[in-house]
Formats: sequence, structure tokens, C-alpha cells
Amino acid sequence: MKPYNNIITKYALPLIAVFAMSGCTKLNEGLGSTLTNTQVSNALGAAGTGLLLSAAYSDLGGPLTGQDQLFSLMENSTDESLVPTRGGDWDDNGVWRVIHNHTWNADHGQVLGVFNALNKINFDATNVLGFNPSKGQAAEARFIRALALYYLLDLYGQFPFRNPGDNLLLAPVVKSGSDGAAFIISELTAILPDLPTTNGSNLANPDAARVLLMKCYLQQGTWANRAAPTFAAADMAQVISIGNTIINSGKYSYTANYFDNFNATNDNSPEAIFRYVNNSGQGANNSGITARWNMTLHYNSYTPSNPNAGWNGFSTIGDFYASFNTTAKTTAYAASDTAFDPRLGGRNYQGSKTISGINPGFLIGQQFNETGAAEVDRKGAPLAFVKDIAANMIETGANLELTGIRIVKYVPDYPQYQGNAGNDLMIFRYPDVVLMVAEAKLRTGDAAGALTMVNALRTARGATPMAGPLVLVDPNAPVGGSSLGGNVDGPNSLLAERGREFYWESIRRTDLERFGVFLKPWQYKPSDDPKNLVYPIPNQALAANPNLKQNPGY
Repeated sequence: MKPYNNIITKYALPLIAVFAMSGCTKLNEGLGSTLTNTQVSNALGAAGTGLLLSAAYSDLGGPLTGQDQLFSLMENSTDESLVPTRGGDWDDNGVWRVIHNHTWNADHGQVLGVFNALNKINFDATNVLGFNPSKGQAAEARFIRALALYYLLDLYGQFPFRNPGDNLLLAPVVKSGSDGAAFIISELTAILPDLPTTNGSNLANPDAARVLLMKCYLQQGTWANRAAPTFAAADMAQVISIGNTIINSGKYSYTANYFDNFNATNDNSPEAIFRYVNNSGQGANNSGITARWNMTLHYNSYTPSNPNAGWNGFSTIGDFYASFNTTAKTTAYAASDTAFDPRLGGRNYQGSKTISGINPGFLIGQQFNETGAAEVDRKGAPLAFVKDIAANMIETGANLELTGIRIVKYVPDYPQYQGNAGNDLMIFRYPDVVLMVAEAKLRTGDAAGALTMVNALRTARGATPMAGPLVLVDPNAPVGGSSLGGNVDGPNSLLAERGREFYWESIRRTDLERFGVFLKPWQYKPSDDPKNLVYPIPNQALAANPNLKQNPGY
């Protein structure tokens, strides 16, 4: 075989063997001969190409569900999430703390892991295109690739790209900044007519491509100049036009209960536009969707059906919790705060009290099991979560296992957990369309129209509408902790509303950069460096591809 002429991937080779053994196609290959992609495509057939496409879909599981993957780079680097060291737990040579502190470098394991995982999606989706896919299959593969390239451009400022049939001895070309944004937009525009309209939210579909297009148009002025993002009127017009196409289709609506979007039957959510189907409960090299609750729950949480309930790591900060309070009333940091905004959770949801004792949302104070009995930590002290975390994020005191407000957004599917948790990962939801249109309107002077859209969402969520005027960010937000919201932004703003709606959905870092506040100090991150507006290209990647260039400052 001559891999520099034509490549047969690790997926194609086993498939050829299966097809040949079954007598479907005979491949006559002599010693030193070369199989062309056409020969391989004929051997695989449409079903075989479909399996290659399925492999590309499966690739999404690793980086999108793993707690140490996209979630960490997008959330732990913000005011929404951090992972304190608790005794000997969650230290890992400080890798989690440096993400929140913005003191990472080009050798950080998570920075490398996410870069490699996203490029695997890039490669495997591109690989589908070399094996005679149908128009629909090709469009789906290009959407999956565009999604990976979107994340690469957003996180690292550049991405490698290779077309099917390119000489594999040559390093892939690299696209960055405005050129990278233009390429992704052109790809999504080109595939829209070919994406199957019969595809549901579990597959690449036209509305999923439209949502990704909206994100690119909103973000491309940031990718061009992260220190001073711009928002061209033409781009904002595209966001509004594309968003209205989705809104006016009538296909989507708000759920009756916010947490319906994250339960074990969320494949039926009327808000789902694109989701990762949790078929096996396991993503590639990670713990799958179950990580969404294991990473935050205490070791003793709900032991009857789940003896390894939690890993006692991920928390949020008090200032972010307080941003749900848009009134002058003091935040109590207790269950009563759910009156401010039901998205805080803390309420009995579909019998969750009797199933697990865990009500989805923000967990603070004494925790109880499914019988109503108060739980204890491993030392026998009451399992009561407190908001204050050690300033250096290294716990050593009496509250060693208890510090930090916990978040359980995906409702634990404990009856099925030991087999297959039913929750699917939400990637694109309808409220994002609404709030992106509202943002584009606000950025082009239609503050009243934007406020109407925001308040319609708040009303659907059971939260008190904002009085207005609506602003993008609150320039008078306090620099320190506050009972009325964090040090990044005040609570009566569009950015704050995006935080309340999309917390822990791997969106926050992108939002903070676009709204120009990613470098501001917040709890446990006192200062910052402009280089951190983009992650470094991992040193291993630089060594493998000379076309990649290290980002300034690293």
C-alpha cells in the first residue's frame, strides 16, 4: 500500500475485510499495489460510507462530554466553574487551578487533549468525503467538520485543514482569524441545501447549520481582533435574518420546565436543535454524560443505586450564583433563592427527591438522600455545601469536602446509570437562537426589541421580567464580590441573562470574550494577561505541523 497516494483509515480497513468475507466485492490487490478511493468506495458501498460518517458523529462524544475536555477550557476558565483542590483530591499538579487562574502554558495536558480531539473530528469528517458519499452524507460530514473547526478557531485562533486526496507527506495548511471564519461560513452556506430536512436534532440538520452560522457571524469580529471585538451591521443583519427563519418556522418552543432540557428523556425537548446522543453512556476516553453530575457531586451522594456517586470536584463561585438575583433583595445563598429565578433549581423535579434526593440546579446547604435523611461527608460531618472556597483554591480546613456551590444541570438518570444514562448532551438549543437575535438587535440599536425577546424567555422560565433598559454589559459591575452579582458583569444585562440560561453548557468563555470582559478579574482570578484571549498551540502540535504558528505571548 502507498499511504501517501491514498489513505484507508482504521475504520475503512476492517470494513473492507467484512465486505470481502461476505462476498460483496472482490478486491484484487497484488504486492506493492495501490487501492484507490474509488475501489475502496465500491467495496464499502453506501452502508460502509455511512459507518464512516457514524464514526465522525461518535468522535463528538469525547471532547464534548468529558469533564477535562471542551467543558474545562470553556467553563473552568470563566466565572462559572472552578475545581478546587480538596486534600489529595483534584490536585493533578494544579492543572485545574491554572485554567481558572489563566496561568496555563503550551504544555498543559487539557490544552493538548482538546486540540487533538477536535482535530480527530476534523480528520474523520474529512475522511468521509473521500469515499463517494451521497450529497446528504457529504453535507453532514462537512457540518461535523465545521463544528470542530469552529471550536478550534474559537479556542486556539487557528486550525489545520486538509482536503481529501491531499498529499499526506505535506503538512496541512492552516487558516486563522478572518480567513478561518470566512471558510467556516462558506462551508455552512454551501451545505445548507443538501442537509437532509428529515434529520432530527440527533443528526446534522439545516437548523443546526443555521445556528452555527449565527454563531460565526456574531463571533467573527472577535476572532479578527479579540482585544477589541467589532460587530459589523451586515453580520448582525445575518444573525437576525437567519435567527428569524428558525423562530418563524414554529418548530421550536420553550420547555414547560427548564430542567426538561437535561433529563433522561431530553431527546423529546422542543428546544433541541442539535444534540449528542448518549448511546453507550461512554464517550471516547472519558466518562460520558454521567460526568456532568459525577464531577460535582460528593462521594456520599445517593449511595443506594450509585455507590460511586460523585468525584467531589467541580463547583461554581458565589458571585455567579448571585447574578440570578436581579432585585435589591439580599441573596440568601439558600433554597429560598430559587424564587429569584427557577433556573437556580433546588425544587423537587419529577420526583427527584424520592429517586435520588438530588434536585437539579445549584446545590447549597444541607444535602439529603432519597429517604429524606441528612447526608454526611466521609468524616461524618453534615454534608452541607458552603459558597466560600479558599482564596488559593486549595482546601485544608474543616470544610475540606464541603466548600463550593455545586451544580447538577443534567438530571441524574440513576435507575439506568449502571447501564446507560438516557440524557443526551445539548449542543444547540432554541433559546440560544432567541438570545443571539436579541444580541444582534441590541448591537444595532433596537434595545426595545431585544428586551422584549429577553423578557419572553424570562417569563417562560418563571423569572421576573427585566424593567430595562437592557444593556450588553453593566459597566458599573462591582470589582469584588456582591450580593447582587459577580465582578464580571451586573445582573441586569444581556450577558448576565446568557449566563443564567446557558450556565455549564460550554458557552461562557466565548460569551465573555465577545462581550469584552474575559480579562476582567473575578473571584479566584485577580489579574490577567491579554495573551489569554486565545489558548496556546500545544508544543507537540507545533512540532508536527510547521504551518501552525504559536500565538503571541506564549
